[in-house]
Amino acid sequence: MKTDIAGDKNSQTTHRRLPPLSALRCFEAAARLESFTHAGEALHLTHGAISRAVRTLEEDLGTRLFERRSHRVFLTEAGRELLHSVEHAFDLIDAAARKLRTPDKAAALVLSCEPTLLMRWLIPRIPAFFAAHPDIPLQLVAGGGPFTFAQGIDLAIRRNDFPWPPHTHAQWLFDEAIGPVCRPDQAVGWTRDASGRVRLSDTAPRLHSATRAAAWEQWLTLKGMQQAPGTEQVFEHFYFSLQAAVAGLGLAIAPWQLVRDDLESGLLGAPFGFIADGSAYYLLSPEAVDPDSPIARLLDWLRHQALGSEQHDATRPAP
Repeated sequence: MKTDIAGDKNSQTTHRRLPPLSALRCFEAAARLESFTHAGEALHLTHGAISRAVRTLEEDLGTRLFERRSHRVFLTEAGRELLHSVEHAFDLIDAAARKLRTPDKAAALVLSCEPTLLMRWLIPRIPAFFAAHPDIPLQLVAGGGPFTFAQGIDLAIRRNDFPWPPHTHAQWLFDEAIGPVCRPDQAVGWTRDASGRVRLSDTAPRLHSATRAAAWEQWLTLKGMQQAPGTEQVFEHFYFSLQAAVAGLGLAIAPWQLVRDDLESGLLGAPFGFIADGSAYYLLSPEAVDPDSPIARLLDWLRHQALGSEQHDATRPAP
C-alpha cells in the first residue's frame, strides 16, 4: 500500500515531488491572462495572493517563471515549459472529473421489427412510448425472418412462422387476424351480390404479396370458401400490396394490426372482417425478462398498444 510517510518503502514522496497544487493553479491563471490582477479576479483572490503563490512556486523550482513589465507579466522559457505541462495535466483532471460527474448513459436497446409492422404499426405509436418512458433509450431497426442476437440485436418482434434461434425467450404480444381490405367506396361492387349479401365477386381484383404468397389461399380456406381467382396483381413487398389497396387497385389480404389505423380513418374497409390464422407475434429476447427491467416495461407497453376496441369484433364481417 502506498503512503505519504517519508522513509517508508512505499512512500510516494520518494517517487513524486510535486509543487504546491494551489500555486500551480494561480500560475496557470496568471500565465493565461498575463496579469496577476486578472488572475486574482478569476480565482477570487487578491493580487498579493497570486503574487505570493507565484513567488513560492519560483522558489520551489529554483527558476523565474515570469518577466514583469509595467502592469503585465510574460512567461520566461521555463514558464512556457511549465505552462504546457500544467495545462495538459489540468485537461486530464477536468476530463476525469466530467466523466465522474456525468453518469454513463444507458446503452440503447436495439429492437428489430418486421418492416411492414414497423412502418404501419410500431413507428406511429412509438412517440407515446418515448413520452411515457424517457429513461428507456430504444433504437428501432427493420428486419424480417431469421436473425441472431449476436448481430447487435437486443430484442426482436417476429411472427412465429419460422424457427427461432436456440434458447430464445418468447413473450406473446398479439394473435394474427387476417381479412380482405379495400377502399370503402369500392367494396360494394367487389363484395356484394345482387341481393346485397356479402360475397367475394369473381371479378374482384386481388392484390398479392411475394412475401406472403399464400395469404389469399389461406384466408379462403379459413372461411371455407372456394373461389375462382379474378384479376390478380403481385407486389414485391407486403407493404406495397396494402398501399395498392389504399390506392384503389383491388382487395388485399391484411392483418388487422397493420390496417387498423386505416380502418379507423376510413381509408380502408374490411367487408368480411378478420379471422385468426393461428399465428401470433412475439417479443423475443436472449434471456428471460426481469419483471422490474426496462424490457418488461416495453413488453407491457407493446401489449397495451396491441389492444383495440375493434379487436373484439375482429372476426365479424362488416354490416
